[in-house]
Amino acid sequence: MLIRKTSSKDVLQAAEIYENARRFMRANGNIDQWWEGYPGINEIESDIREGTGYVCEEDGEIVAVFYFRIGEDPTYKVIYNGAWLDESPYAVIHRVAVKYNGRGTVNKIYEYCYSKHPHLRIDTHEDNIPMQRSLSKNGFKYCGIIHLPNGDERRAYEKI
Repeated sequence: MLIRKTSSKDVLQAAEIYENARRFMRANGNIDQWWEGYPGINEIESDIREGTGYVCEEDGEIVAVFYFRIGEDPTYKVIYNGAWLDESPYAVIHRVAVKYNGRGTVNKIYEYCYSKHPHLRIDTHEDNIPMQRSLSKNGFKYCGIIHLPNGDERRAYEKI
């Protein structure tokens, strides 16, 4: 599997993967996350401009999309009902979505990110049980609750 930065030619395929992820979430009890086309083309194009968008490619097919950036995330400055494991510099992972479930693609994303920076933070919706399981399986520890800029709560995880 090739993991590379997202390019402008990938936008429509990445948007389709996000749409499929929204459908998967709704079908699996997560009805409150990623509404109104988020993430969509605007986020994908912004990630391309910022150099934070990535895709996983297998046999020429894009099979996953995610955001990865080394550096602080303002939403992680305050954590409730817990604490971060470590305050050293970290990288963040956001908006992970795969085209096919059960193929280990998410594990490869985590491995890739960890190889680039050995201190990772990520968050997910309380109803996103498949993501919570994958995080625990891949060595992430639950740390507490963070709030998004709009006030929504997310479960925060860290791996060091």
